[in-house]
Amino acid sequence: MDTSWWPAVAAVLAVAVILLVAGARLGLPRRAPPPPPPPGPGAGPEPRPLPGDLWSMADGRTCLVLAVRQVRGHRARVAWITGKYDDRRAGVIPLPPGTVGTQGRVAFLEADRPAEVSLWEFRGRVGTLDPTVWDEVRGLGGGG
Repeated sequence: MDTSWWPAVAAVLAVAVILLVAGARLGLPRRAPPPPPPPGPGAGPEPRPLPGDLWSMADGRTCLVLAVRQVRGHRARVAWITGKYDDRRAGVIPLPPGTVGTQGRVAFLEADRPAEVSLWEFRGRVGTLDPTVWDEVRGLGGGG
């Protein structure tokens, strides 16, 4: 049996150990840690909006949650809230004063144009919609 290659393997291992020890003592920088995972399941607490809740979104808009679906990437069906009334649109519903923001602020629900958004776009819960208005718009979400 030819063992002439064993001294070469031992030398390579010795050099590797010396480099590891020397690098640790010299404080050489190590590889940067991997970047944090993108928002998604397991990346932190996911917002949990419920139908009838008012939420502020990442882009600063406010919306009413009509329905929440855990399928198709955790999405919610919402109706946007605006401060401008457009009498040409039949689906704009006036909200009671003070529903959103400061007391007495006028707001309108754009019930004629519901949209689907990712749950990760929700930033903060603003409140709950008045039960009488909720009874009027609850069917827009495709469920109760």
